[in-house]
Amino acid sequence: MPNLLFIQKMKFSSLLAAFLISSCMSTSSEGSNNDVSEAVAPVAKSDFREAKPLFGHKPLPSKQSAASFGSYAKGCLAGGERLAETGPTWQAMRLSRNRNWGHPELIDFVESLSRKAAQQEGWEGLYVGDLSQPRGGPMLTGHASHQIGLDADIWMLPPQRLDLTAQERENISSISLRRAGGAYTNDNWTRQHQEVMKAAAEDPRVARIFVFPGAKVRMCNEATGDRAWLNKIRPWYGHHYHFHVRLKCPDGLKGCVDQAPPPAGDGCDAAQTWVDSILNPPPPKPRDPNAPKPQPKRPITMASLPAQCSAVLSSQ
Repeated sequence: MPNLLFIQKMKFSSLLAAFLISSCMSTSSEGSNNDVSEAVAPVAKSDFREAKPLFGHKPLPSKQSAASFGSYAKGCLAGGERLAETGPTWQAMRLSRNRNWGHPELIDFVESLSRKAAQQEGWEGLYVGDLSQPRGGPMLTGHASHQIGLDADIWMLPPQRLDLTAQERENISSISLRRAGGAYTNDNWTRQHQEVMKAAAEDPRVARIFVFPGAKVRMCNEATGDRAWLNKIRPWYGHHYHFHVRLKCPDGLKGCVDQAPPPAGDGCDAAQTWVDSILNPPPPKPRDPNAPKPQPKRPITMASLPAQCSAVLSSQ
């Protein structure tokens, strides 16, 4: 009996060791695969490091299948694809930022839109601003969104040449199209700007396009025929040196959170109301001397991001 008991204990120890080794191998392999198991969730939820410097200093994408995790302003990008610095009908700008990365769907969209832009008189294609960082996530500077590889900034400056050097792309600036605080367009506006944004809005992958209110109203006034595309043109603060395209989550992509769709209709009345408020701003609300001071916005931590972002960050 003692010998039999000893043998049984040895068998149990061997089985336990095999199980533990198997579990460790399974967990460590998640850094190189697109499947992120629940095993990383407790780690992510207890990780209170600020996410911005962790993602902002990653020079390359994760070695994972392409996936967008989380929402546009709180998420990350696995297996990001790089938009070539220069293509037949585009150039990526501000290369020092290393923000010409995105989900493959975004890269395909940008390249497709640039070919359509190149058909416009006076446009050689597109100058492309910020997409996402190599692994998405919160950016070191600037944008609150652009975190999951589905946002793109397109410069308003019509490209006259597509052989800019890297240094020229750091020095050159886009042009503003707004006047009177965004209530109107200025003399830089052309019909071609409208046609490029219309082409973007008509792509079924696009969720919305952000541009200053005066541009939206002008397009509302000048659009003819089918006006359905105007629904995706959304007035927003700024956005006069570039327009911002946001794609929907690609079909079948689990873990990607879409923004609620725009309200029904062309949105022109709401845009006009915004313009009216710029031209005739309402009186400021009286200040409450007893109101508490506004608290600074808390930084996004790893614990507040989707659990999959822990594996995205640690992937080689």
